[in-house]
Amino acid sequence: MKKLYLALLVLAISFSANSQFMLGRLPTREQRLNAEYCSGAFDTQEGIYFDLINDTQAIGATSYQNVLDWLEGRVAGLQVYKTRSDVRIPFIRNSLAGIYVDEIWREPDFLNSLPVAEIAMIKVIKGPFHGGFNSPGGAIAIYTK
Repeated sequence: MKKLYLALLVLAISFSANSQFMLGRLPTREQRLNAEYCSGAFDTQEGIYFDLINDTQAIGATSYQNVLDWLEGRVAGLQVYKTRSDVRIPFIRNSLAGIYVDEIWREPDFLNSLPVAEIAMIKVIKGPFHGGFNSPGGAIAIYTK
């Protein structure tokens, strides 16, 4: 009888440990977004993710004309300066941040012509971004639908 109880106890513990191991392997929301949209140098777990399709808090972003206006209060260290010609230039921790739309480097004035409703995900990478040029302060990667 002791062998039966011992066998059941070992089976229950192994089942519990195996199920926790499998639950630990489920990808997080950030990992799913990273796998779906990012590739190459942008395929890093570092960064702050904004899902503009499924996130209910990000739905309000579609009412902004420029996505940088919406991001400014949501990312620590991000400051957006506005030039006289109404071009917004992002700085992360007082260093110029590169803007990439679908992983292609763009000038900041390109975002004035990009409707916020067409954006699927935004990934803000703080710190030096070595995946491209003109981004010593980090990168703002914007992925369209």
